[in-house]
Amino acid sequence: MNTPKWYADYINAAVADIPYPSEPSGLYEPIAYTLASGGKRLRPMLVLAACEACGVECGIALNQALGLEMYHNFTLLHDDVMDRADVRRGRPTVHVKWNDSTAILSGDAMLTMAGQLMMKVADVHKLRPVMELFNTTAMEIYEGQQYDMDFEQRMDVSIEDYLKMIRLKTSVLLGAACKLGAIVAGADQDTADKLYDYGTMLGLAFQLQDDYLDTFGDPAVFGKAIGGDILNDKKTYLYISALNCENAEVRREIAALLGTRSDGKIARVRELYVQEGIDLACRAAIDFYSQLAEKAIAETALPENAKEFFTTLARNSRSRCS
Repeated sequence: MNTPKWYADYINAAVADIPYPSEPSGLYEPIAYTLASGGKRLRPMLVLAACEACGVECGIALNQALGLEMYHNFTLLHDDVMDRADVRRGRPTVHVKWNDSTAILSGDAMLTMAGQLMMKVADVHKLRPVMELFNTTAMEIYEGQQYDMDFEQRMDVSIEDYLKMIRLKTSVLLGAACKLGAIVAGADQDTADKLYDYGTMLGLAFQLQDDYLDTFGDPAVFGKAIGGDILNDKKTYLYISALNCENAEVRREIAALLGTRSDGKIARVRELYVQEGIDLACRAAIDFYSQLAEKAIAETALPENAKEFFTTLARNSRSRCS
């Protein structure tokens, strides 16, 4: 197994080498701009690492890794338009740097390019399971996005509703990344399924950690201002827990702050979270899903160095700060 840095460097080099047509530049320049902005490269890293863990040189899965990264960034382009987000990874978003129409069209092109990359499988017999997993995952992500949009208009969202939404919107893509690597490597069904379970649980832990860090993280380390979810009344694990807590006064105060925007709101909601132990409950949920990810890996017959790689990644999800 290689190190996370090795995989990231390998993926970054491959991203930089993607050949784009020269024309029309208005379509392809935003795509290159988006992919060049970096990111953790977690999803393509999981594809390559899973492939290597299953005993095959990871380069055989590079096209699928790039396809998944292309797909992930396509969703971000469209999300930024829907959320009216101005900044992504420290740079202006595509709809700000260009315009909404460009972001939508370049995003559409990225979706198609992702599918084209995904289809470049060395063994034609693996094409069908690769594409079935990719298409199923894509539809689940769209369902998750719709649930997220629906939640904006609802005050009765439960923790169970929220976990279902983030599993679809976020974590199934990490599960698919792991399983894609296993499929391309020719792993047995049980190993592929366990890797999928691992990625899905890891995704839940990562999203819950994002919820936590947006409220309690260090802005200098997290990479953006803290409290955006509170200002925007985002239905996160923390916010939903507060709306459903046993303390009626807290429920009323949280509801009364809906629609307001101030630093005071951020500070007060944080105080209420701590007062009711909601911050600790979120940390406990992160640990729970991280441990489920570890359990899924432990149940595989993967080599010990591969188990150590994925276990370390899961454990890091409990303490990561960016």
